[in-house]
Amino acid sequence: MPSRASRALLLALVAAVGLFYLFSPPAPKPIRIGVVHSLSGVMAESERGLVDAVRLAVEEINAAGGLIGRPLELLVADGASDWDRSASEAERLIRDEQVSVLFACWTSACRKTLLPVVERNRHLMFYPLQYEGLEQSEHIVYLGAAPNQQIIPGARWAMDTFGPRVYLIGSDYVFPRMANQLIRHLVTATGGVIVNERYLPLTATDFSELAADIRIKAPDVVLNTVNGASNRPLFAALKASRLQQIPVVSFSIAEPELQAMGAEYFHPAHHAVWGYFQSLPSPANQQFVAAFKQRFGADRVTSDPIEASYNGVRLWASAVRELGSADPEGVNQVIGRHSVAGPSGVVAIDMATRHAWRRVRVGHARIDGQFDIADISESMVRPTPFPPYRTRAEWLQLVQEPVPVSSSGGLSGSSTP
Repeated sequence: MPSRASRALLLALVAAVGLFYLFSPPAPKPIRIGVVHSLSGVMAESERGLVDAVRLAVEEINAAGGLIGRPLELLVADGASDWDRSASEAERLIRDEQVSVLFACWTSACRKTLLPVVERNRHLMFYPLQYEGLEQSEHIVYLGAAPNQQIIPGARWAMDTFGPRVYLIGSDYVFPRMANQLIRHLVTATGGVIVNERYLPLTATDFSELAADIRIKAPDVVLNTVNGASNRPLFAALKASRLQQIPVVSFSIAEPELQAMGAEYFHPAHHAVWGYFQSLPSPANQQFVAAFKQRFGADRVTSDPIEASYNGVRLWASAVRELGSADPEGVNQVIGRHSVAGPSGVVAIDMATRHAWRRVRVGHARIDGQFDIADISESMVRPTPFPPYRTRAEWLQLVQEPVPVSSSGGLSGSSTP
């Protein structure tokens, strides 16, 4: 039986523990980060890595002690390759879950659907994809390439390298349609020819008719804005039609999509235009690739959108540290004066346009799923979301015109003999 002194000591210890929990400060409330990307549907193959990139950056910040004395909490919503669902999920994360920032979307159709949600709530969203430009919002940070950082220099490189007769193919939504408008302007201005322009739904699985038409038209180069998993049947059709000698330059295929196609659908004359490639030899990139593989699997690959998503979290965190708060409106006011060192170099936002400065590179696809890289630009390129050969008002008028969308599973577009 314990002595009276032992009992007294035990009671004192219990009391001390109780007082500690009674008067100790509560654990700091997490800062919530919202992510809206497609984890199911046709875009899941491309967007899964963007969620992982955000997760990696969040985990690194938490491992270093969190942000302004608070841990980060990641809330991920599956947009399911459905833009209306993505918008409702964004609304839920902002209103119900009280997230401080959103990292969201791959397609321009998704971004344009989320745009009014973000603006109506005076919130903040980071968009990691290259796109057609012709947009600028006070509530979005555009981390991907503007037209003068990918589409226009990439198309010009393709014509200079392979020839002036161009065949345009794309998925049937706003980015491919508007991107090809810009390419059409360039081709016309330089004396080239658009031999045909064709679009298929994002869910398309049969490209045999398209491949037959490419064989007939015999272009110098195919410029490809097909997105997501549809690229597999596209390249399967090109192989089945023995068109692998025709150069293809893609604007939406990066390492994950190339890996998913595998050696079976490898196209030896395939190129892609981005600012970042996994095979960049810099020590910073090698460290990033190693960390990504260690966290998510040795077979996983990085890409331009993955790097942009990772950079976006770190850029946002830099602004939060300066402000001392994760308030979306406050962070939005200071984000333009921040920069971070990223895997491919310094990441800086142009304050006038809210778009990132970027390099322009072209990669020649390899059978192992990686790219051999060459520079198109010699240095960082300042973003120009509204190409200067038209006024901003004229561009906005063009954007407001309805984009034709095919209602069937077949081809839509126009042809030039």
